[in-house]
Amino acid sequence: MLSANTSQLFLGIAAIAAMLGVMSLTINRLIRRKLRLSVFLLIVYVAIEAALLLYGFTDATREHLATFARLLVAAAAINAIVFVAINPLRDDRVPERFPIILQDTIVIVLVLLASTFLSQQLVTTSAVSAVVIGFALQDTLGNAFAGLAIQSEKPFHVGQWVKVGDHHEGRVAEVTWRATKLRTKTGNFVILPNNVVAKEAIVNYSEPKAALRLEVEVGATYLVPPNQVKAALMEAVRHCSQVLAAPAPDVLLVSFDASAINYRIRFWIEDYAADDPAKDEVRTAIYYAFQRHNIEIPWPLQVQYERDWIEPDVGKKLEAQEQLLAGVDLFAMLPPEVRNQIAVAAPMGVYGSGETIVRQGEEGQSMFVVLTGAVSVVLEPRREEVARIEKGGYFGEMSLLTGEPRSATVLAVGDVAVVEIGADLFRRLAVVHPEAIEQIGMAAAVRRANLDQLKSATSDTTTVATTTLVARMKKFLRLT
Repeated sequence: MLSANTSQLFLGIAAIAAMLGVMSLTINRLIRRKLRLSVFLLIVYVAIEAALLLYGFTDATREHLATFARLLVAAAAINAIVFVAINPLRDDRVPERFPIILQDTIVIVLVLLASTFLSQQLVTTSAVSAVVIGFALQDTLGNAFAGLAIQSEKPFHVGQWVKVGDHHEGRVAEVTWRATKLRTKTGNFVILPNNVVAKEAIVNYSEPKAALRLEVEVGATYLVPPNQVKAALMEAVRHCSQVLAAPAPDVLLVSFDASAINYRIRFWIEDYAADDPAKDEVRTAIYYAFQRHNIEIPWPLQVQYERDWIEPDVGKKLEAQEQLLAGVDLFAMLPPEVRNQIAVAAPMGVYGSGETIVRQGEEGQSMFVVLTGAVSVVLEPRREEVARIEKGGYFGEMSLLTGEPRSATVLAVGDVAVVEIGADLFRRLAVVHPEAIEQIGMAAAVRRANLDQLKSATSDTTTVATTTLVARMKKFLRLT
């Protein structure tokens, strides 16, 4: 009897050493945590075997202690084998197909099965105890089984944005035996019992794709045709940095109301966490796009009021534009009457902070003069700023003069007002004043050479082929 207890004692010590060895080899924190439980069970087993070896007990007591010791060994072995077999030793992660709650369930089931073979008396006692505990802990057990069902069916994963029922929305932070924890956009935690989550409708914003479609509605005046309004809305959406190019955004006319035609803009973003900032960016871009295209957003006509209408001073506005044009080197050599023609014919546009005025690679046959504010010139795709143009400066002249695609992206820095000069207007001016082409070509060529140096990231001097550029300009403008 003593030799048997001695061998079992040394067997328990060897098992503890083996568990500690595996713990030293693995970097998986889950395995190490579960193996500590197995080590604790084995220490209790060794203590029982030592007590059986050193102290005298009655046969009945010895039998009960021996049975309990066997259950401890079985539980320790099952716990260690399950978690070591399922989880990677050299990677600190949990397999997606076997979440922790499922692994715990496997261990519990196997330990219960082992107990049926090791002690029939324990099984009978456990059955009676299970009925009593089941009545006392029915809510807790309901949450546990609901949590197991959630982990098995996987309607969502940790890190995904979900909506549970009608009132709870957030990013999944953790799923435990008892509850699912959501982190809301305000930074708070909402802890929902698993049986509540299992009963509610779940909307997963992160699957099947992370991209999410949002909608923004806006009203526009009846005085502008719907196709023009839709074109302005699409222009606004395309200039928003958070809106995905694919799937492509679209615009729908949804209703004719008392004072406005309502339009719905549908667009896609990458992450649901940015839905509010994305909507803000789109609404802001719509406001400035409507300003540029003279589209009014009507307010409800509920109260009649009168006021004295002051006609805008068009002459003063044109005079201010002429003064700004006179301060731009491209137009400083032109006679005042020519600058007046530009001021009369060129439309003025207002852009909000961060809006894209021109995009690199797009077709363009116009140039812009900055009337107020400043713009930032950046190179794609890194969006690295290469220049900042202040009030009185200009950009886009190469596309105007040669029809080439835009060589850089230009963004508004703060609210910016610009004058856009198209190819047709400039062509008429060039016919009247052809001598200006050479001077304008020289200034544009120097700027293009500097930009090419930045793109190539070299310090070599770039030769400005002014003659070739002027020839291309004259060909594009049909002056030859």
